[in-house]
Amino acid sequence: MTLTTRFAPSPTGYLHVGGARTALYSWLYAKKNGGEFVLRIEDTDLERSTQESVDAILEGMNWLGLDWTQGPFYQTKRFDRYKEVIQQLLDAGHAYRCYCTPEEVDQMREEQKVRGEKPRYNGLWRDRTDHPEDKPFVIRFKNPLEGTVVIEDLIKGRIEISNTELDDLIIARSDGTPTYNLTVVVDDWDMKMTHVIRGDDHINNTPRQMNILAALGASIPQYAHVPMILGDDGKRLSKRHGAVSVMQYRDEGYLPEALLNYLVRLGWSHGDEEIFSKEQMLELFDLSGCNRAPSAFNTEKLQWLNQHYMRSLPAEYVAEHLAWHMQQAGLNTEHGPALTDVIAIQADRVKTLKEMAQISEYFYADFDALDEKAAKKHLRPVAQQPLEVVRDKLAALTDWTVEAIQAAIHGTAEELEVGMGKVGMPLRVAVTGGGNSPSLDVTLVLIEKDKVVERINRAIAFIEARAAE
Repeated sequence: MTLTTRFAPSPTGYLHVGGARTALYSWLYAKKNGGEFVLRIEDTDLERSTQESVDAILEGMNWLGLDWTQGPFYQTKRFDRYKEVIQQLLDAGHAYRCYCTPEEVDQMREEQKVRGEKPRYNGLWRDRTDHPEDKPFVIRFKNPLEGTVVIEDLIKGRIEISNTELDDLIIARSDGTPTYNLTVVVDDWDMKMTHVIRGDDHINNTPRQMNILAALGASIPQYAHVPMILGDDGKRLSKRHGAVSVMQYRDEGYLPEALLNYLVRLGWSHGDEEIFSKEQMLELFDLSGCNRAPSAFNTEKLQWLNQHYMRSLPAEYVAEHLAWHMQQAGLNTEHGPALTDVIAIQADRVKTLKEMAQISEYFYADFDALDEKAAKKHLRPVAQQPLEVVRDKLAALTDWTVEAIQAAIHGTAEELEVGMGKVGMPLRVAVTGGGNSPSLDVTLVLIEKDKVVERINRAIAFIEARAAE
């Protein structure tokens, strides 16, 4: 039998990082073992499921490069199949009609609490045949009353649950729609699932699903429950921790390679190694290397990985992602230096592509105002002569090269017998609008000579205006 895994999100929101990690582990396990990776959209919650959420999930999967070999399958398209299996369970005596109202079940549980018992449905209609007419009912699965369910979990190890701990769960609501535990079982059965890798918040569902599979005579997949992800503060990861949507990380300027690398290490390890390409993940990943304890999110480590990939991946590839951030910032990169050249001088200076776009605006657009602090410090009357001299030297250049620009700046300092800072800092503020940039020669060479001269003239005018005040 072909090894088959699946990722089965509910389209009630974006693709969050916990789901993305589950998808990654399932994808890696299937790919490494030459298996099938199924994408299934569990959209039976009609009130909360939206097409917008479906699109967000698909967008996140595509951005991460987690391609599926089957699907996407939608549970809302399979209602006839679910009804067929529910009837099969009824006919075989593994399910029954329950006519208890929600209020009666609530009262049942309250009375159990008073007696110090575990609140649960008590099986009132389990063996009754005096079915009332024209009264709504749900369908419940007849869970075994004895024995235990054993999960040989591939991450957490052996887990045993007594059937006495499980009640007869509802598999069809009063309107006939199937419930989660039923649809998952039917899908995993029909799609020949061999391995189910999912968050450990599903551990309580697993014995129930195994019992339904056994009642259907279906093969039971192997389960691997991945511990939850905690925030930097040690609490369960949630919206309050900031970016938890996969596409929000894209918006914040992270490369998909950085997020994938971070997520694979967030609960799995291979020695002390921290950096893994997708090819290395496929070679090395195994469920036996997954941790049993929760993992804590560390934003600084993600930023470190992102910086590594901005520097080490081919500049042409990084430029494709940077172009999107430039567009978001309203910058037209058709006129100006190649993005690959910008990456070469800026990648060491930032942690994200969004930051790179922000500090690179002066390459593609004129600035309306100078940085106030930098201008006050460096564009003083004493800076006017150095700017005029360096402007003339730069304007006279016939070769706009790093070497020629560097020679012009050094020549100005020597001619005026001043330190390089007396020339360089005013020039930097004049051309970039602020006090920070890469080395001036590699910065200026990426800006047209006429534009550099024009900006120096504006800075000189600024100094003269300030002096006349």
